[in-house]
Amino acid sequence: MLNLDRDVVIVGAGPSGLTAARRLKKAGLSVAVLEARDRVGGRTWTDTIDGAMLEIGGQWVSPDQTVLMELLDELGLEMYSRYREGESIYLGADGKLSRYTGASFPVGPETAAEMDRLTAIMDELAAEIGAEEPWAHSKSRDLDTISFHHWLRQNSSNEEACNNIGLFIAGGMLTKPAHAFSALQAILMAASAGSFTNLTDEDFILDKRVIGGMQQVSLLQAAELGEDVILDSPVRTINYTEDGQGGYRVIAESDRAVVNARFVIMAVPPNLYSRVSFNPPLPRRQHQMHQHQSLGLVIKVHAVYETPFWRDNGLSGTCFGADSIVQEVYDNTNHGDSRGTLVGFVSDEKADAMFELSEEERKEAILGAIAEYLGEEAKNPSVFYLSDWGSEEWTRGAYAASYDLGGLSRYGKSQHDAVGPIYWSSSDLAAEGYQHVDGAVRMGQKTADRIIAANQELRQAEPALSQA
Repeated sequence: MLNLDRDVVIVGAGPSGLTAARRLKKAGLSVAVLEARDRVGGRTWTDTIDGAMLEIGGQWVSPDQTVLMELLDELGLEMYSRYREGESIYLGADGKLSRYTGASFPVGPETAAEMDRLTAIMDELAAEIGAEEPWAHSKSRDLDTISFHHWLRQNSSNEEACNNIGLFIAGGMLTKPAHAFSALQAILMAASAGSFTNLTDEDFILDKRVIGGMQQVSLLQAAELGEDVILDSPVRTINYTEDGQGGYRVIAESDRAVVNARFVIMAVPPNLYSRVSFNPPLPRRQHQMHQHQSLGLVIKVHAVYETPFWRDNGLSGTCFGADSIVQEVYDNTNHGDSRGTLVGFVSDEKADAMFELSEEERKEAILGAIAEYLGEEAKNPSVFYLSDWGSEEWTRGAYAASYDLGGLSRYGKSQHDAVGPIYWSSSDLAAEGYQHVDGAVRMGQKTADRIIAANQELRQAEPALSQA
């Protein structure tokens, strides 16, 4: 058992926790990062499966994610553009396949007009309400007490338009059915990306990838921190008491270390806070708030082929179908790889249905859905792998936490509040970059800066206390 004395103990070695640790250490504070897994990276994970490098977790970088891009540049990491040449495929509500180019689905004129109108409403609300404090807006409670599903149908009677607009946030981002979260939560998702239009443009939101994989953001930062990062070390208990000088004494106990510190950063998603016993217990409001935050469910599908056969057919590999088992498909071929890789997503209730099948039945159903878009060749990948974050012990869902109906307007203002020496930092709590690696990095930087400022205040108060 390691016994360590540090200024700050950080729970979680994902992009947020490691960014915070690195920033704190540069400011002269000592840190210990305790990670439950046998690896760093959190919800980013690049692994080799059957000879193919796969991005099992988060991977894309969009133009608005400037803080992440600054960090990538600092770490010496390069990006490349997602393949997008050729036509895309749309599977309509009538089951008809259409090839198209551009950002707009090839739907009938009435549906297209309704989609444009709903998009304009969402863009206006996202600009008006913003991502920083959506709970503070005068419209917040009204928008937070109606599901996104019902809000869409309150604003349009065109079912195909509603399903298509819902696709981008429900299955595509929050990975929950549109009836399970509020319109306000959807507006936050849109505002965090700059606009709802940005979310509907796959060439924007899924713009670039990191050569070698997104997990390198964590691997390289952890390498700088060295022995300050302790793996296989789930934190079980955090005890904290006032030190009589305006600060706190903290004892964090994990499976491999006991860390004496003055500050704590919980750099894990909110659904995992309850895995730690806090003494004294967290305040009532924190307990209640955490019970209203949950992750969604998505199966990330990886299919690797000897060649990117869809390109020979003049296709980009981009496919959409709100009613399909696999509602999104993209060309996910690695930089410099002669093989072709497709990535697809099976979300929320459709993922439930897939997990009720046997492994072989599930593979057949998912590949059959991809083949409906791209042809029979899609049924025969050389590598097939499903990322199932819902069963991962130290994540339990994807991609990030969101509130249930009414939760964001009720609790949002408190989600960043420190509890004594305990601070919260993850992409789940970000404004810009919410639920993306960019948001995790932003939160890590902001949380580190808050602790640096709090530490300076304590140091400035010490002479006065010593003279008293």
